Amino acid sequence: MSRAVKPQRKALNTVLAWGMGLLIFFPILWTVLTSFKTEAEAIADPPIWFNFSWTLENYFTVQERSNYFRHFWNSVVISVGSTLIGLIIAVPAAWAMAFVPGKRTKDVLMWMLSTKMLPPVGVLVPLYLIFRDLGLLDTRIGLVFVLTMINLPIIIWMLYTYFREIPVDILEAARMDGAGLRDEVVHVLLPMAVPGMASTVLLNIILAWNEAFWTLNLTAAKAAPLTAFIASYSSPEGLFYAKLSAASTMAIAPILIMGWFSQKQLVRGLTFGAVK
Repeated sequence: MSRAVKPQRKALNTVLAWGMGLLIFFPILWTVLTSFKTEAEAIADPPIWFNFSWTLENYFTVQERSNYFRHFWNSVVISVGSTLIGLIIAVPAAWAMAFVPGKRTKDVLMWMLSTKMLPPVGVLVPLYLIFRDLGLLDTRIGLVFVLTMINLPIIIWMLYTYFREIPVDILEAARMDGAGLRDEVVHVLLPMAVPGMASTVLLNIILAWNEAFWTLNLTAAKAAPLTAFIASYSSPEGLFYAKLSAASTMAIAPILIMGWFSQKQLVRGLTFGAVK
């Protein structure tokens, strides 16, 4: 029998939730507002909240100075490409760990996750030299490869968790009906894990979209994504906050829109298997 929640407690929880949400969203709100200000209004002290001269000049200036759509397309190719390749590798790996477990399965999972604890700068020099010798510097293929390797442990961990929630009896029944390994994975396992796979795809696209360290160090102009597009507005002459905010808003807008429309699927996937 569920315990009744007092109205006061419910109201308090609602206020706290809204307060936490607004606190997290405030930097994005401030960035968007600043993008519509002039440079003088952007650095005004005390800050100007809404009573300022709204202008689109910063957006026009940013588009004239940089080819936004080229950077946008690079981000799409890199984030989606690295996620899809990661899935191709991670699905059989997670299947093997979930349904053919060995004594060292947990050790292997922990070892893969431990690679995320390594500071990226620790392998920057050797990776840079490898890319230089192979001709992969400032290429989409090179960035897709790097981001695939970076996010692969997370993809495998998430898929392994979702696959473990699927009853083994269903897969055994498919085998008894004559399903081969390919049919078992493609026609039985994957359709049942769609919510978990959807959240995995969305999360890793976001991670790849926001990756800055490798995109700034391994690209120059041709394959530069939106993270490099934002960084280009930090110059030795100083920070132009209004233009930088406009560039940031243009960079985060696509991923914010995608997250807004897919939030239900993302939450459903992240809670997949949590309620029996």
